Amino acid sequence: MAATVATPVNPTELESDLCGSEEEKHAAGPGEESSPQQMTGPAAAAAATHGRLSKLPLARIKALMKTDPDVSLASQESVFIIAKATELFVEMIAKDALVYAQQGKRKTLQRKDLDNAIEAIDEFAFLEGTLD
Repeated sequence: MAATVATPVNPTELESDLCGSEEEKHAAGPGEESSPQQMTGPAAAAAATHGRLSKLPLARIKALMKTDPDVSLASQESVFIIAKATELFVEMIAKDALVYAQQGKRKTLQRKDLDNAIEAIDEFAFLEGTLD
């Protein structure tokens, strides 16, 4: 019978490829644990939200969904899907607008950057004329 050897694996090594920035990965120094109870400031806030699947407040999303007169009930799964889709949409349009900000040698997104992204990218055609 073959013997198996268990090798300890650091959980941060497994998750490093999945999510988080380099700054978050190395927020705790070598040999330090990165538990939210021990950290303070922005690193603690990042660690506390690290486990969340959605960055948007689901209760607020659900409240917004219920403002539609056709919606009487919203399941937890549907609220999560809407929140995740919204996050991905905002991320996509922000990245595209960032290109225009960088072309203008700026680090701050401005409305004209969003307008340029909406005009240039076909997927955003449904937004044309809505920011007037």
